[in-house]
Amino acid sequence: MIEKLFSHHRTILSSFNRPFKRYFLKKHALKNRFSIITGQRGVGKTTVMIQYIYSFIEKDIASRKALYVPVDHFIVVGYSLYEIAEEFVNYGGQLLCFDEIHKYPNWSRELKSIYDSFPDIKLIVSGSSALEIHKGSHDLSRRAVVYRMTGLSLREFIELKYQIELSVLNMESILTDHESFSYKVTQKLDQKKLKILPLFQEYLRHGYFPYFLEHPDETTYLRTLEQGLHTTIESDLLSIYPRLAGISIKKLKMLLSTIARSAPFTPDMKRLKQIVEVGDERTLKTYLNYLEDGRAITCLSKKNKSIKGLEKPEKIYLNNPNQALAICDKETVNSGTIREIFFTCILQEEHSIAIPPKGDFIVDNKNLFEVGGKGKTFKQIKDIPDSYLALDNIEHGMNAKIPLWMFGFLY
Repeated sequence: MIEKLFSHHRTILSSFNRPFKRYFLKKHALKNRFSIITGQRGVGKTTVMIQYIYSFIEKDIASRKALYVPVDHFIVVGYSLYEIAEEFVNYGGQLLCFDEIHKYPNWSRELKSIYDSFPDIKLIVSGSSALEIHKGSHDLSRRAVVYRMTGLSLREFIELKYQIELSVLNMESILTDHESFSYKVTQKLDQKKLKILPLFQEYLRHGYFPYFLEHPDETTYLRTLEQGLHTTIESDLLSIYPRLAGISIKKLKMLLSTIARSAPFTPDMKRLKQIVEVGDERTLKTYLNYLEDGRAITCLSKKNKSIKGLEKPEKIYLNNPNQALAICDKETVNSGTIREIFFTCILQEEHSIAIPPKGDFIVDNKNLFEVGGKGKTFKQIKDIPDSYLALDNIEHGMNAKIPLWMFGFLY
């Protein structure tokens, strides 16, 4: 069994190791003994795992210090994760990586046993964005560190497609020094005869998921993205929440379709219950949580309120701009919708974001933003401290007017 796994491991290492490295790996060194990487289908979890292994074994593919195991592969059938780990340790193994862990029954119990039984082994595990490590009798939260992986930022998209390396910015730099930085970016792009605004529009349509390189045709790429969403609901969520029956899956799809037709969606819970055919509001909120867990949607609350306790969300957005173009009616998806989806998609990864009484978004309970086109004014947020305009269709900003594309450099 272990020989077959090592053979498959070497094949995967040869095919998945790519020169472009995600910022995720630079930011999260994965130094702890047990790491869990979660994220949507297609964001690049497998590639990141393989690249980490490649670095760990110092590019020696024949090394037996590390082993990559796709738990849903036929070569794993008939063996427990614990048995694989035990044999791997007997061969002197040090780094064991399990991919698509949510597809393995009782995965938390076996990982706990591996962690406790083999103290010298390092574990890296990947799974669906909906993976729950806190629930059940085998709580891994005190053993594992969970890292959430997202799609590409605009900065990463430019580096991956055009091999142009640009600096990562933090929020403070964007708010206080965006003018000088925007000129550095445009000057570097000018050297390659590229312009930031067309690149930003390309990214919004066709650049959030790294596999865009495999699907240069935009229509094919968006169709693949739509199919991925179906699989997330029909397979991934079902693996994690087995109590979801066929009728529940159908209602989840119906709910997502309703949201997509009018995103950003301000939920009318009574009307939604009728559309989705559920009898109580709590069930409806649970369905919204499932979709958010699967990274199909993003629910935002009012300022200073949380939806974790099943509070009603103030607004619901689709998770990312590419997804919106894949599943929404063309008449529904206007430029204003795409701008707001981009802003929420990028900001929610490292910052708190909510819906304020005035303006579009409040970030970190302090900075107020209006998102719009270059003609947008401060009229709606006039005289409010720490307020900014995030504007599309401008290369450079001034003072509190910031180019929207710059938020794509936060990672």
